[in-house]
Amino acid sequence: MDFKYDVIVIGAGHAGCEAAAAAANIGAKTCLITMDMNKIGQMSCNPAVGGIAKGQIVREVDALGGFMGIVTDRSSIQFRMLNRSKGPAMWSPRAQCDRGKFIWHWREILENTPNLHIWQDQVKELIVEDKEVKGVRTYFDLTIQAKCVVLTAGTFLNGLMHIGHTQIPGGRVAEPASYHLTESITRHGITAGRMKTGTPVRIDGRSVHFEDMTIQEGEHDFHRFSFMEEERPLKQLTCWTCFTNPEVHEVLRSGLPDSPLYNGQIQSIGPRYCPSIETKLVTFPEREQHQLFLEPEGETTQEYYLNGFSSSLPLDVQIRALKKIPAFRDLVVYRPGYAIEYDFFDPTQLEHSLESKIVSGLFFAGQVNGTTGYEEAAGQGIVAGINAALKCGGSDPFVMHRDESYIGVLIDDLVTKGVDEPYRMFTSRAEYRILLRQDDADARLTEVAYKMGLAGSVRYQNWMRKKEKIEEIIRFCENFSLKPALINAGLEALGSTPLRYGCKLFDVINRPQITLLNIAPYIEPLQHLLDSITERREEIIEAAEIKMKYHGYIAREKIIADKMQRLESIKIRGRFDYENMNSLSTEARQKLSKINPETLAQAGRIPGVSPSDINVLLVLLGR
Repeated sequence: MDFKYDVIVIGAGHAGCEAAAAAANIGAKTCLITMDMNKIGQMSCNPAVGGIAKGQIVREVDALGGFMGIVTDRSSIQFRMLNRSKGPAMWSPRAQCDRGKFIWHWREILENTPNLHIWQDQVKELIVEDKEVKGVRTYFDLTIQAKCVVLTAGTFLNGLMHIGHTQIPGGRVAEPASYHLTESITRHGITAGRMKTGTPVRIDGRSVHFEDMTIQEGEHDFHRFSFMEEERPLKQLTCWTCFTNPEVHEVLRSGLPDSPLYNGQIQSIGPRYCPSIETKLVTFPEREQHQLFLEPEGETTQEYYLNGFSSSLPLDVQIRALKKIPAFRDLVVYRPGYAIEYDFFDPTQLEHSLESKIVSGLFFAGQVNGTTGYEEAAGQGIVAGINAALKCGGSDPFVMHRDESYIGVLIDDLVTKGVDEPYRMFTSRAEYRILLRQDDADARLTEVAYKMGLAGSVRYQNWMRKKEKIEEIIRFCENFSLKPALINAGLEALGSTPLRYGCKLFDVINRPQITLLNIAPYIEPLQHLLDSITERREEIIEAAEIKMKYHGYIAREKIIADKMQRLESIKIRGRFDYENMNSLSTEARQKLSKINPETLAQAGRIPGVSPSDINVLLVLLGR
């Protein structure tokens, strides 16, 4: 074998899988290194994909030509669209997956990807010469050469698990940690830190009294994660909910002196938005109950995940507390919850391409950048893989902007603001979320991905047919005139005010009570048009309707985004010596020197850089 590659990807988690597939599909000779080929795409915590804003990221990965959406649809055992009570900009898909089948589908895809080799081993050292990456050295004492390296090591770098006072070295339960690699990176001037995350107990479903729980059904409509998949092949299952109670809390409080989070054993910071059950008790002492979600881990297995009960308390405390819940009175568990500490690297040391500013050809993606969540990792992974391949080919980097994707928001937040706790994506982090809906990810990204060589011709043609049909529906509604005598009976039947004068169908569609599907029976030409759509009919109709109903909001937000884009076009890197600019505040000088922003807009998003500091830069630029 010739161990010389264009791109090496270290780690086969959600970031690594997307990075390796993207680099190989663009044409780079790629090697994916993983310590266990049977854990490729392993869902270390909850076997679920998507959620608030996370679902949008998965749709974007799919629109770019990535595979997380496809793998999720093929292994989904429950699907739900969250935030239905809000507008479509807030809708977020989420799917519970079969953990084992998720792994196998990923492995099947990767092993059949041209230009991609998989090597089972551990990396212990990064090889760097003159601040330029040259390859890696493994535990098998093998040197693998490459032009670019993408690090996606997740929680494995010096990983340490905690269950009460028990400490177990490892990157995940029953899997070894990765040692020496962090030190081989930091010796080149790259700064590292420590973070913490956790996971709940896994429960044997045969011991659960489901009659004492509330059922949570999934949805069975046309929605999917991937724009390519047509159906979910697996049996769809239910989830269940219940609540803790004061007795549970009493047992948990008795164990707090033995909690690694509160006895000084863990010093690093955990995720704010996914707290452990003991953190909930300390933070919200007045709460008498907390909701828990019991979610299946497989289509045919008995293992269940207890969402909402992440914990690092001693095993006996976890079990005694849970047995105070009626549904778990006869509880049997497969393993306890635990916390894990691991190394990460300050993401402000990265370009927007996710390449290191310090070591050329070294890219970082996933939890090593201080994020939490499979979806955030996958979004970074596909961008890092794309850019590693582009760098090998001598092309300009691919940068995603805040007004075109949640992935762009995520990466810009990381490299501009940095992290002081595990970063999780929310819709509220995006200024232009009306433009960044889950339904229009393909409209935003597929043509770009096709030109780059990442999205295939089948995906591109699918999008072009969909785009044509959406535009055809909108044109019809803009041009079709309605007369009161012909439509008022239908409007009244649908609870909408009758027309006094004629108008275009487009204006009627904007009414909250009216949809394309419920008004079509009263307008024969419209019904005929909708019936002519045979491929992905519901998806196309929904996309057209959203564009019409929200056209005013979309247009207004686009104007705002375009104004901000003008600041994005003003390049400032290398034009100022910030340390010697006394007209800037002290904090601004320090932050601007550290981040060295590419554009004026990025400078304005750095915490501590005020509008007056930006005005100073504008004046000095002669703007």
